[in-house]
Amino acid sequence: MHNLYIEDRKLITITEVTEVDNFDEETILLTVQGSNLLLKGQNLHIQKLDLEEGKAVISGTLNSVNYSEKKDKSEGGFLKKMLK
Repeated sequence: MHNLYIEDRKLITITEVTEVDNFDEETILLTVQGSNLLLKGQNLHIQKLDLEEGKAVISGTLNSVNYSEKKDKSEGGFLKKMLK
């Protein structure tokens, strides 16, 4: 079970984070308990990241939060499937 705390769209605290897949000032893609968590906004900065504790603290202006299933890297992409 993970938690997502959003304070005034400016400070985001997430628990049970296992991986940071990608980030820049407009998007941050995290892995949370086997799912992808995509944050979009402006001036996003990872203030604290402790993977042992599973906690991330992010500042900036949050516009959206999106969950999706994490794809298994062994499944491969479109090109790999076409070449089978």
